[in-house]
Amino acid sequence: MQYLDLNNIKAFVSVADTGSFSEAAEILYITQPAVSKRVAAMESSLSAKLFDRIGRRIMLTEAGKTILPKCRLILNTVDDTSKIIHNLSGQVSGALSIGTSHHIGLHHLPPVIREYVRLYPEVEMDIHFQSSEQICEMVISGDLELGIITLPLVIPENLATQVLWKDQMQFVVNAQHEFTKHNEVRIQQFTEFNAILPERGTYTHSIIEKEFEKNGIELHSKFSTNYLETIKMMVSVGLGWSVLPETLIDRDLFIINMPGISFTRKLGVIQHKQRTLSNAALAMTTILKQNDEYSN
Repeated sequence: MQYLDLNNIKAFVSVADTGSFSEAAEILYITQPAVSKRVAAMESSLSAKLFDRIGRRIMLTEAGKTILPKCRLILNTVDDTSKIIHNLSGQVSGALSIGTSHHIGLHHLPPVIREYVRLYPEVEMDIHFQSSEQICEMVISGDLELGIITLPLVIPENLATQVLWKDQMQFVVNAQHEFTKHNEVRIQQFTEFNAILPERGTYTHSIIEKEFEKNGIELHSKFSTNYLETIKMMVSVGLGWSVLPETLIDRDLFIINMPGISFTRKLGVIQHKQRTLSNAALAMTTILKQNDEYSN
């Protein structure tokens, strides 16, 4: 086997991640023929085909699937080594890739980002807005240094977490809903009306579902979306009920108080336990902890 070039490894991983030679070229800031050339050179070095081209789809071969985790490890090791050397200078600069959900980005991060940019103008921030579940996977795979997310009920063993905020949630309906006329509403009654909730499998849905299961109720949702602002709008026009964070509740919504029933999401920052954080990421964690509601 010949020597594996680092640029060829980057090209291979980028194509594997995107499933596209053209998208990989955009990520690497090179031409598509250059990406194809690098992948071909890697296949020649390994004497193995790494991708199958089926119609317009690009799929990993068995050889490609086998070598992909090792290639990620190589790139992560090189990246960690670069961070260690750069961190020796103490300078806070370079690139910082973080991920967060739309809700946290809108309602919790603005003062954090404002302070960070003021203190560290030389850092190039790359913020990805995705679901908390996707961001977890991106941090685990090494695509992001930090994630600021709704924390899962069960934390993956390779992630370190820090709770920053507790997001209290409430049952909500619109002002014309039948429940607004009742002095008392039982959780079982909610099954008689349309539920509008985050998609099944999301961390927020799991938190809500767990509370219903404790009361022996199977939860069904007629409408599902991962955008809480969209759920708020749908509830406000009378399409059903939901459970939303108090930060979203305004006069368009009516809170149904349920004694003995509580929904709380933990929002926090995650990082990979085995990845070295850059000075830029360490500075971000410091500012996040300064905005931690537990330290105020």
